[in-house]
Amino acid sequence: MREFDHEALPVRVVFGEGTARTRLVSEIERLGATRVLLVVGRSAEATARELVAPLGDRLAATFTGVRPHVPAEVAEQARALAAAAGADAVLSVGGGSTTGTAKAVALTADLPVIAVPTTYAGSEVTPVWGITDGARKTTGVDRRVLPRTVIYDPELTHALPARLSVVSGLNALAHCVEAFWAPGRNPVTALLAAEGIRALATGLPAVAADGADPTGRADLLYGAYLAGSAFAVAGSGLHHKICHALGGAYDLPHPETHAVLLPYVLAFNAPAAPDAARRTAAALGVRDAVGGLRDLASRLGAPMALRELHLREDQLDAAVGLILPVVPADNPRPVDAGGLRRLLGAAWAGGNAP
Repeated sequence: MREFDHEALPVRVVFGEGTARTRLVSEIERLGATRVLLVVGRSAEATARELVAPLGDRLAATFTGVRPHVPAEVAEQARALAAAAGADAVLSVGGGSTTGTAKAVALTADLPVIAVPTTYAGSEVTPVWGITDGARKTTGVDRRVLPRTVIYDPELTHALPARLSVVSGLNALAHCVEAFWAPGRNPVTALLAAEGIRALATGLPAVAADGADPTGRADLLYGAYLAGSAFAVAGSGLHHKICHALGGAYDLPHPETHAVLLPYVLAFNAPAAPDAARRTAAALGVRDAVGGLRDLASRLGAPMALRELHLREDQLDAAVGLILPVVPADNPRPVDAGGLRRLLGAAWAGGNAP
């Protein structure tokens, strides 16, 4: 076995049906927090209000202005509210954009974050933050944004619509696949990623068929946790760099973009990263990883092309220029403008991967 470094990240995980209702207050008390800022998007606000009701006057303020990709002005508004309320902790209840907004507060205010995810984003177990200013999304790594505690409660995901469940789960699957070639990959992250793919590929069809399936929901949340944990250490590779550039510049929906691009990026890298393709195929239970991913997305009714996300074909050349400067130097296969344009063109049309 080759030498490797693996730095386990200090996140406390509480997992189980109903735990958000029974454990949230005690977990906040563990942190010694007495003035909590709640960060929540509109779709999860009613649920969050129920969860925080037992906090009483320990709930200092609520921020509901969450937006995808965390625009800089949204980050500043949330930070200002935290300061005005004298918050000593941030509680996020919602998906990746909600967690990202809480992280933006933690980045400058150095407050502990308690995360209660309601989707399968995985960002709740990573020290990665992202903020969009104008049409450019900037990301970074900082231990201050890593949530101290994460409460995974499958019950909170039962109401997530099937389509959102599918694309969110495929987004998590992308974290796993990328972990096989990302800069910080190691044998531990590969194990997490493989088990994450297996859990997600099991849970996705079950939830697509029956959104109230408790076993399927638990599988997806478990897979999302593993995906985020692998990504947190392995880091961001070509797939994520492409998705972040497109999302920031063209306001594409985050999980859908990941779902569409995953088989194309894998097909691009596979000739130079055969072990990534082999392990992905094995975890999916198929012989061909790229075909398996496309077949899974098709069966789930997920978007299959960037044009379905309203990206225009005449925007692809400019997108290449945005992506090339941020391509990781150690990507398994060299990336040039022509190869990247062919990858994006195939993903835009929804045809066979290049």
